[in-house]
Amino acid sequence: MDKQQKVQFVIDTLQHIYPEIPIPLDHKDPYTLLIAVLLSAQSTDVKVNQITPLLFEVADTPQKMVKLTIEEIREIIKPCGLSPMKSKGIHGLSEILLEKYNGQVPADFEALESLPAVGHKTASVVMSQAFNVPAFPVDTHIHRLMYRWNLSNGKSVAQTEKDAKRLFPKDLWNELHLQIIWYGRQYSPARGWNLEKDIITKTIGRKSVIKEYETKLSKKKK
Repeated sequence: MDKQQKVQFVIDTLQHIYPEIPIPLDHKDPYTLLIAVLLSAQSTDVKVNQITPLLFEVADTPQKMVKLTIEEIREIIKPCGLSPMKSKGIHGLSEILLEKYNGQVPADFEALESLPAVGHKTASVVMSQAFNVPAFPVDTHIHRLMYRWNLSNGKSVAQTEKDAKRLFPKDLWNELHLQIIWYGRQYSPARGWNLEKDIITKTIGRKSVIKEYETKLSKKKK
């Protein structure tokens, strides 16, 4: 297979496995999505989905959030990790949304990335999932799989994002990034990986990755 055929194989396989794509983080509007994505940094979606109902019960709008102290926010979100930085970010961005954007989350990459504790990946998730603007947020799963599939060199997340945007059709970015995340979790995880179940890597994977996997497997059997 040439590279374009490999890309098409990835698209077709993911479309077959995930014709409908669940959204990983529970939310009801752009603001609650922004907060949930911010909380997910170095945490799991499962943990975030346990914590956000507690936070949103108290404050699910910027207006309500700024009435809480940073310490009060921190107490609620502590299980998500990095709570000192995240609580300051949540309070700070809520203030800015009220001051500059009439309490609304801006549908603009630059404006989002200028908010406290909001990086490029968070902005990309919000733009794609809240506003349906084509984006390709790269998380650890996508970074790992693009390397395993020999579609990127694995040097940096920024490079992986560039390669994904170059290889995959723009109109598929928003669904593809979610499909790859789910596939990575279910079929191609970092730990406990079973190549036999990972049809994409088994078919188009980087030869060195497959060889390393087989070497480890044969050592285990000895």
